[in-house]
Amino acid sequence: MTVLQVEPRNWRGEVERALGAGHVFAGAWAGERGGRILWSAVLQAPDGASIILQSAGTGEVQSIVDIVEAAGWDEREAHDLHGLRFDGHDPMRALASHTQDATSWMTPVTGEGVIQVAVGPVHAGVIESGHFRFHVIGERILALDPRLFYKHRGLERAAQGAGPEDALAYAQRACGACAVANTVAYSQAVEDARGLRPDRGLRAARTVLLELERLYNHLNDIGAICAGVGFAPGTMAFAALKDRAQQVNLRSFGHRFLFGTVNVGAGAVALDADTAQRARSDLRELHTDSAAAWRELEFAGSLQARLAGVGVLGEHDALRLGATGPAARACGVRHDARATSPRLAYDGFIPATVANAAGDVGARMRMRAAELEQTYEMLDELLAGPLPAGVALPAAEPVALGTSRVESPRGATLCVVELAGSKLARWHLRTGSYANWPALAHAAIGNLLPDFPLINKSFELCYACVDR
Repeated sequence: MTVLQVEPRNWRGEVERALGAGHVFAGAWAGERGGRILWSAVLQAPDGASIILQSAGTGEVQSIVDIVEAAGWDEREAHDLHGLRFDGHDPMRALASHTQDATSWMTPVTGEGVIQVAVGPVHAGVIESGHFRFHVIGERILALDPRLFYKHRGLERAAQGAGPEDALAYAQRACGACAVANTVAYSQAVEDARGLRPDRGLRAARTVLLELERLYNHLNDIGAICAGVGFAPGTMAFAALKDRAQQVNLRSFGHRFLFGTVNVGAGAVALDADTAQRARSDLRELHTDSAAAWRELEFAGSLQARLAGVGVLGEHDALRLGATGPAARACGVRHDARATSPRLAYDGFIPATVANAAGDVGARMRMRAAELEQTYEMLDELLAGPLPAGVALPAAEPVALGTSRVESPRGATLCVVELAGSKLARWHLRTGSYANWPALAHAAIGNLLPDFPLINKSFELCYACVDR
């Protein structure tokens, strides 16, 4: 990792240079250090990350949304939470700040027959708070503005000044469904700053936990898509499969959502040979049953007919908006952070593909089914014997900043930490859900309003880890 602090007038130019060299924008954030506001961006390359930062002394910084549209939410959040003003980002629509003036956060849409439909933030289901403002003609969606941050908890600010081990709890509680991905990303970022590298045991243990988390999430998401079209047999079958996967988590590691299974600098859990074999056997049975349930879905004509051509996200738009995870791979974007994760046990990993990467709801469901096959295979191999807890060992000189990217069930999650001695000075968590919300809003355009619940379920993004 390289860190480059530049003058404000040179910041945009350095970002452009990195992009021209093949780096990919991975996130940007504002934070305080010594009474100053720093504005930083992470540019990712296959061989590592680069952080470009500046001191925003006057509060006025250069926008990059015209060259990196994926930075739009990052700049809007920094404006709302830290008061930064971005030259060239106009209009600067509110994101985290919930103003009473609707025009301050909505996309302006006018014309004969255009009406607004407001949904949420209170919903019929047991979900987090989120508001969707649709601009429609008849039932056709012209534009969609998602409004989140109803329960913004200030986790990044709350953790400042704590010891890195104590601050792990804030990352874990950012989101229950991504607890492992978030805590592994955080732990690896702290270890990166301390010059530590995991041994084989720690790499394997964390990989098992990540894949178990992916397993129950993907099973849940396939069932959710079935629910989106009212296909009850698929909904119930995959809900039962998801529950069985979480029972494996509970029996093996003591928690259905795998809380408390990740530590900084060392493993938090270990499996003896008998427990590992029991989990392996349970997962083989689950694999057989989930494959059979998937075959039923493939031959359910009424289900398949409802998925094709709905909620299309094209490859160009996925790249433009910075989409990640299964949603991006379902339209042909081959990136998967597991393929470039030397601190985990993904040696030789090749991202799964689907035959027709159409970027619609059907492709997103098939993408998850393909990834489930990889997950079962990896877990079967990693659980072939006892699973030691492992430890992170000194491998380099400590530095102030550390970064990590981990492939969560919803895409690449970035964590950056800055240490000041034995304390956490700053940290930032940018999850796969955060990256994908703008892509979801784009995928809804041109579709019928009654199809939005189906499109939404095919992305199945978290609210909580955005409202961190």
